[in-house]
Amino acid sequence: MLRNFVLRLGIPSFNRCCCRFYKPGRKRFYKNVSITHSEGKGYEVNVDRLKLRTPQGQVLCLPSEPLAIAVATEWDLQKDVIRLDTMHLSALCNTVQDNPSQRKSEQVIAAALRFFETDTICFRAEEPEALVTLQKEEWDPVVHWAQQSFEMSVAITRNLSAPPVAQDTRRILSQHLASYNSWALTGLEYVTLQLKSLLLCLATLDLQISVERAIFLSRLEEEFQIAQWGRVEAAHEVEELELRARVAAGTLLARLASESTKKQHCSSREEQLHSSPTSFAS
Repeated sequence: MLRNFVLRLGIPSFNRCCCRFYKPGRKRFYKNVSITHSEGKGYEVNVDRLKLRTPQGQVLCLPSEPLAIAVATEWDLQKDVIRLDTMHLSALCNTVQDNPSQRKSEQVIAAALRFFETDTICFRAEEPEALVTLQKEEWDPVVHWAQQSFEMSVAITRNLSAPPVAQDTRRILSQHLASYNSWALTGLEYVTLQLKSLLLCLATLDLQISVERAIFLSRLEEEFQIAQWGRVEAAHEVEELELRARVAAGTLLARLASESTKKQHCSSREEQLHSSPTSFAS
């Protein structure tokens, strides 16, 4: 079920991409992974009979069933050894719930807006001509989509000075970001950080472009250089796969945290969920 949802989002395979967080390299100690619904709290993920806990010791409670399924799948995909460094979605969810920096949504929104001031696709090269043309062909459609979708202006610069951001644009983006809950905002900020572009992040979350496409556009100048001088296979491939995994995790969090819990569940289904957790047995 989750894999089909991931494919619809255009996100790479989950294979790429608590009991308290165990040290990396710990042998897998559980057989089954499942989710349960806790009335008034959200969805919990279980490994065998243990509930997942955050680094601060809280039971991890997720706001939507799809997000719980995604986290459970991430744990179920672990093989003989638990690789926490591959579990970006679980790490992000822990960060939201523990909120170790005690950040408020307003602060996350302000940080995202600061990224927009230096958005990658708003900084254009002056030369060579081939790169200038490539940036125009590849980046302009995203800029035009943002201008039309949000009815705002987006300035472009060809020097090192940040382009001016109109007050109306800042207000429109701020209002849009405020429509996300704290879980989705964390995913949005994380994707923006990885892509170094709020516009590419928003286009990805709106399903205008896939994760792979967003990464290509964020690395456009590097891809241009690779086309000119060649690729260092191992180094570039590992870096790109890791970037895909991080962007996919942030995208899933932003999308799935906004999924409202289905209210059409009948009482028998709710009782079944309590007594027989949704299982992801290997």
